[in-house]
Amino acid sequence: MAKYFDVHPENPQRRSITQVVEIIRDGGLVAYPTDSCFALGCQLGNRDGLDRIRSIRHLDERHHFTLMCQDFAQLGHFVRLDNAVFRAVKASTPGSYTFILPASKEAPRRLLHPKKKTVGVRIPDHVVAQALLAELGEPLLSSTLLLPEQDKPLTQGWEIKEELDHVVDAVIDSGDCGVEPTTVIDFSSREPEIVRRGAGDPTPFE
Repeated sequence: MAKYFDVHPENPQRRSITQVVEIIRDGGLVAYPTDSCFALGCQLGNRDGLDRIRSIRHLDERHHFTLMCQDFAQLGHFVRLDNAVFRAVKASTPGSYTFILPASKEAPRRLLHPKKKTVGVRIPDHVVAQALLAELGEPLLSSTLLLPEQDKPLTQGWEIKEELDHVVDAVIDSGDCGVEPTTVIDFSSREPEIVRRGAGDPTPFE
């Protein structure tokens, strides 16, 4: 049964954030809010957590998982950026964007696209997500909480707990965070490709 944490959206309780991070470090899978919609997250080295996300969402090996990063410095450890891409990504973070970029040697190999050797990265503009990342001290391996039989992501914490009570270990509820997932920009080639139009304004990349 998932533990339920009711967290203040602007001043998240340190005790609750610490307890959630302990669950993550113990191999747990959590549902947490971001600036676009809820996400599923686990620790980078958690292979079981990765498999659980795949099972919940019915994902295949070609799906790009996201490294949810606290800041640009952390993001830069896991991807390779030339000067032009660096400026474009820096100008749009933090925000509701996911960037697909060539992975660095630090990125876990099992997260990479099998052919492109790319990985998704993003920096959320959300107080609770940022508090979680700051306490954890490393990126969260994440994926949008969009269930296979549904058209839109779940947005209510109580609803997520009810739906996923026996397949996740914790749910953080800090109020409604919207139903629109991130805008996804693929920078694996020289020119940006808009893979998905979502909460982030795609205009700068058109």
